Amino acid sequence: MKEEINWREEMKAYTSSKYELGLLENGPRSLSQSWIMGALHQKWKKIKGIPPDPAPPDCSSSFQEWNKNVEDAQKP
Repeated sequence: MKEEINWREEMKAYTSSKYELGLLENGPRSLSQSWIMGALHQKWKKIKGIPPDPAPPDCSSSFQEWNKNVEDAQKP
């Protein structure tokens, strides 16, 4: 069974900011605080040498690409 890591407790040793310590102890109460928590989590991962999460694949396409694919599919 995988051991659960409490990153918040470990991160407290790497910050002296009262604001960040309060967030780590009490959790975020707003959207902007949750962004800061996410940044703190990424900072902790960097300190621990944990690789960042892979970027999601680019699934976007333009209407021109889609239209060209439709036209190509309709050609005999």
